[in-house]
Amino acid sequence: MPQEATGARQPATRTQAEAEPHRFQDVLAVAAVTIGIAALILGWIPSTHFVGAVLGAVGLPLALYSQMISATTNERWLNVIGMIAAFVGGGFALSNGGFSL
Repeated sequence: MPQEATGARQPATRTQAEAEPHRFQDVLAVAAVTIGIAALILGWIPSTHFVGAVLGAVGLPLALYSQMISATTNERWLNVIGMIAAFVGGGFALSNGGFSL
């Protein structure tokens, strides 16, 4: 490795996924986190269990789809946080009454 012997460093280059804007994936990742946190908060409150259950049921598949099409590590972090929050929030909502009105 000649570049190792000389001590010259190569400039950092961006990958193709990082160089192109991908607004759709960014919007889906932010939506997954927002819905997941809303499901977590509303599922915790017993009087809002129905809304929390609906948001959990919508947020988890949304986060899973967003994870499937994500392009960067930042989007994947947001998706995982959103899917965990939606799952736990949906569980709280189901334990407080779930889909019953």
